[in-house]
Amino acid sequence: MTDNSVSRRLFMAAAAAAPAMPALLAADTSDRIRIFDPPPTRIRILCTRVGPSAGFTPAEMEQLKAAGKNNVEIFMPATQDEMNKLLPECDVVFGQLNAASLAKAKNLKWVQNLEAGLEREMFPELVAHPCAMTNMARMYAPALGETAMAMLLALTRGIQKYYVPLYDRKEWKPVRDLVEIQGKTMGVVALGGLGQATAKIAHYGFDMKILAVDIKPMAKPVFVDTLREPEWLMEMTPQVDVLVCACPSTPVSRGMIGDKVFRAMKKTAYFINISRGPLMDENALASALKEGRIAGAGSDPGPVEPYPPTGVLWGCPNMIFTQHSGGFSPERQIRHMGLLAENVRRYTHGLPLVNVVDKERGY
Repeated sequence: MTDNSVSRRLFMAAAAAAPAMPALLAADTSDRIRIFDPPPTRIRILCTRVGPSAGFTPAEMEQLKAAGKNNVEIFMPATQDEMNKLLPECDVVFGQLNAASLAKAKNLKWVQNLEAGLEREMFPELVAHPCAMTNMARMYAPALGETAMAMLLALTRGIQKYYVPLYDRKEWKPVRDLVEIQGKTMGVVALGGLGQATAKIAHYGFDMKILAVDIKPMAKPVFVDTLREPEWLMEMTPQVDVLVCACPSTPVSRGMIGDKVFRAMKKTAYFINISRGPLMDENALASALKEGRIAGAGSDPGPVEPYPPTGVLWGCPNMIFTQHSGGFSPERQIRHMGLLAENVRRYTHGLPLVNVVDKERGY
């Protein structure tokens, strides 16, 4: 097995020569490439989601097996005891592990996590383990990009503040206090899958100017006007009419959208969070909304989940929660299976895996 860290430019050049695959996969921008050489002669995949609803449909099982070279076995244990017995025999895990199960997985070479964000999945033993780890980055992006714009439009067009309450009261009262987003400026914090999906809709659908910050060096997409390092955030924030948080949750990023950021925003600006709740300071956001220092906010995740009835964001003016459902759709499952099958194919043939995670950075 070899582990090569390469530039995105070299990776994209290599990807161009590889067999065709779904566009979202081809757009992967992982720093790290993991190749298993020689390719495994037998693949045993263990699904760690134990219970009656675990695993895949028969058609999905066939899709995964067909991606290999007639040497793929898939196990979906019904109990924890059954999973513990299978762990030492399997070289691939689909799902989550803990330290105890990792210790039993003596032949583990690759973990395919079924989530995009991994802040709850990482623990020291897994970070130190030589296994490759891949995730579902970009698979939620189309739906979450639409959710971001839906929340924004609900805020700017008065759906949340005026028309839902008027409908509930069966009251007809047209409102004029509305805002257009056409041609305005959006700032995106982290230009990964979620950030790019939202920025693309905003730019091409609403002619918005896109500013962005990202910790990774990358080529600036054509729909982005300016892309800078994270230190530019406080200079970018006063310039934007919409600030979108699409950043992975890591020890470095947690709490990064706090009082200083909200005070730097225009009074007419909106904040949209489509990533993780701990990235925003809920008390600072509540104060900004209640004091009228920003025009409104929408968040798919809660600061904690489920968000308790005592949470300070309930009842804040012009606040929307989509309750961490913004990434779901039937199409998402199709993308999930496409990525899983593609990675099985690549693992089987000794090709670079897609969506390789840098375990130390956590994304």
